[in-house]
Amino acid sequence: MAVDCVIIGVNCANTLAACIESVCNCNYPSADMNVWYVDGGSTDGSINIAGRFEAVNIIALTPSHPTPGLGRNAGWRAGTAEFVQFLDSDTVLDPNWLTEAVQAITQDKVGAVRGNRSERHPDATMFNWIADLEWNAPPGKCDDFGGDVMIRRDLLKAVDGYNEELVGGEDPELSRRIRDLGWNIVQLDRPMTTHDLAMTGYRQYWRRNFRSGYGFAAVTDMHRNSATSGFWHDEMRRIRMRGGGSLALFTLGIVAACIHPAFALLTLPAMALLFYPRLMRVEYFMRAKNLPMQAARFYAWHCSVVVLPQLMGVIRYHIGKRFGCPLRNKRQRLKTGQTS
Repeated sequence: MAVDCVIIGVNCANTLAACIESVCNCNYPSADMNVWYVDGGSTDGSINIAGRFEAVNIIALTPSHPTPGLGRNAGWRAGTAEFVQFLDSDTVLDPNWLTEAVQAITQDKVGAVRGNRSERHPDATMFNWIADLEWNAPPGKCDDFGGDVMIRRDLLKAVDGYNEELVGGEDPELSRRIRDLGWNIVQLDRPMTTHDLAMTGYRQYWRRNFRSGYGFAAVTDMHRNSATSGFWHDEMRRIRMRGGGSLALFTLGIVAACIHPAFALLTLPAMALLFYPRLMRVEYFMRAKNLPMQAARFYAWHCSVVVLPQLMGVIRYHIGKRFGCPLRNKRQRLKTGQTS
């Protein structure tokens, strides 16, 4: 069966060639596969790199504010294949994935199929290691998918593709609309892609989780009345209760301490609320993530502090909604990297 492989990227010269090579050299019959690279306005030679591959069809966009949804929609709408495999330009496709995905997606009521994404260098940085733990869902039916997924073309047409405004959460948002139509999303316990997050600093960590918080808020707000309105409910409650609650208690304690030093004790429940995962969930992470004690403790620190940038992202979404200034990407700031 025919498959359109749609790769999206902006300023991805560091990673694009490896991604395209993995698609062109995979085990799926080349006669049944079309490869599309959709560029979101690169200035680093990404289009020239894609042009070295005869099998690649190039779509060059020059939006003022590129988004993943904009690129993915341009790619799948240009093709005609029954199934569409989406890829980010910083991934490498497993050679057997397309064959396995097509076999799975042809089953009754399966609308989208995802496999295992793994980090290429999980031990290079603590941020890469965290991402490697969090990419994948348990095998079987699942709630959503990420940027690497195979979807039926007729479903993409039925839901009019991706939301082109979202700068985060566009994949889960599409997942919700697919599920609202009664179709299933399936996670296979098979290799799909390797990925290079190439995250080396706390600033990148903050920015990534700020955007995830923004995406949580945007998607839950957009679908609060849908059939899948409970989706991400727990995530939003966690951000509001632990992030917002701890920040409110801490601020109250500091302000009240100006009246009487004893009120500074209010900062203690604030810290307990924020660091609940580190205080109470280490053993759970050992079981759920199959981690030794030390690694589970480290992961618990991440789960404790991550709600702060996510809370800022939630606040940013609501400010943008109130004043008509949504978060937007800037082309010059978008770039893929390689873990050294």
